[in-house]
Order: sequence, then structure tokens, then C-alpha cells
Amino acid sequence: MAAALLMGSSIGMPVFAATQQAQPAATGADQPVDDLVPPTSARDFTALQLDNVLAGSWRSAAHKARDTYRHPKETLQFFGLHPDQTVIEITPAGGWYAEILAPLLNDNGHYIGAENAPAKDAESRADDSALRRKFAADPGHYGKARIVQFDPAAPVFGPPGSADAVLTFRNVHNWVMANSAPAMFKAFFSVLKPGGVLGVVDHRAADDAALEAVKESGYLPVAYVVKLATDAGFVLAASSEVNANPKDTRDYPKGVWTLPPTLSLGDQDKARYQAIGESDRMTLKFVKPEASAAGTQGIK
Repeated sequence: MAAALLMGSSIGMPVFAATQQAQPAATGADQPVDDLVPPTSARDFTALQLDNVLAGSWRSAAHKARDTYRHPKETLQFFGLHPDQTVIEITPAGGWYAEILAPLLNDNGHYIGAENAPAKDAESRADDSALRRKFAADPGHYGKARIVQFDPAAPVFGPPGSADAVLTFRNVHNWVMANSAPAMFKAFFSVLKPGGVLGVVDHRAADDAALEAVKESGYLPVAYVVKLATDAGFVLAASSEVNANPKDTRDYPKGVWTLPPTLSLGDQDKARYQAIGESDRMTLKFVKPEASAAGTQGIK
């Protein structure tokens, strides 16, 4: 991976030396440390790549404005993303994260956007068409990106064990309402390599909330999402508060869609909901156990 990460990139990153200069034959004196070129770590390189992508001119102004709520750099670092991985984003819709992930992975990795098929409603068809048009219009940043389609009732995202990471942002509540969540998580497990990461971000219900009482609001109990993943075979590796919002009271007339960016009530109390900002969100990192650890699933 180091060799791939230290390659030059078409998104403007500097080329880093992959190896140190050959040292002269020993002369009895220590080699001066100033003559050595320190290697760049994979984490540092990824951070530089993310900074460059987040500042990219191809990202829409409206999408950049939401960085303050969605924390893309911190979220992707928490998931352990690297530019040489094969990453599947589930239902990328209009492409908010695709504008970040696809260029990041374009040189040394692979971005795959997984869309519902067939698109049965006008919104899904518009999102799908918009994403395809976005990719086709800018091959310099999206030339290697792919879109695959899946049946939510029997989802398959690719060959078993073919992906390094599966990422889903604000989608699990939709699958819960459609009763397709267990099948989706099982399909995530299948397509990931052993040791692969499932990253989940979604609207977080109160700790004591019952699923049936809140699921139509768009919010979900963390424990229920963890159970969906662990029932499919994953291990919860870590959780993060990077997408938390303590201002979110979760008690709105139109559920989570009352808040930005949807603002489903229109101008009614708009300033109030804008002051709250986007929803309080769980950020969970799951791992598919290595073959040797397949029998040790669960939460500690």
C-alpha cells in the first residue's frame, strides 16, 4: 500500500519519495540525520489528499457549505479510509460524498456508488441521472468511478470479499422503514474483505427511545443499528462524536426532515431550525472479522 500511496496524483498533490536515498558505505561515522529523507506516513498522506479534495473547485458551493455539519475529513479519517482502497458508497443520491470520495480514489483506488435498481420514483431517477451526468462531465476527477445497481429486496454489491470499505451516510433509517435493513447489512458483510470496514452515519435517537416510537421520524436508536450490524456478523470497532449536535432535540413536527438541509416546514420557524443546524448523528465503525477471528463476534 505504501508504494501506491506515495505515487503522484492528478488532483495536485506533491510527489513524495518512495524510498530513501542510498546510504554510502560505512566509514565508521554515523550517517548525518540531515541527509535522510523522512518517509511520509499513510495517515499524513491521506490527510493531505483529503484537504486538497475538500478544497476542490469541482465541489459545489452548496455542498461545501455543509462541511461544517457533516465533517467529511474527520469522518473519513475515523473510518480509516486510504486513497488506494476499493470503497463502495451505498445510495450516494446526488453525490455529496461522491464529490469527495471519487476524486480521492481516482488515481490509486476504486470508487463504486451503489444505487437502487430500478429507480421507481422521480426523486431516485433524478438523483441517479444527476450522478451519472456529474461523472461523465468530469473524467479527470471521476473517470474511474462506477455506479452499480442493486435490488433492495436481495442486495448484491459486488463479488464476495472484493471491497475494503462500505460507507453509508444517512440511509439506515430508510431501510428500517422499508424493512430491508437486515438484508442490506448481510450484503455489506458479504462484499467486504476480512478486516474490511463498514462505516455508518445516521440520525441518532435518544438513548431511551423505542424503535417503533421513533423510526418514522428518521431517528434511530444506536443500539438497534449496532444490532443490525452484529447480527450480520460485524464487530463494533469504535464510535465517534464527530457528527454530534447537542442542539438537536429530536421532537419536530416533520421529524428529522424539519431541520436543514430539508427544512420541510418551509419558512415556518425557519430561523429556529437553521440555528439548530443539521441533526445529531451517530458515527459507527464496524469491522468484518478476519478468518481467524470469525468466532469472536460481538461487542465488548
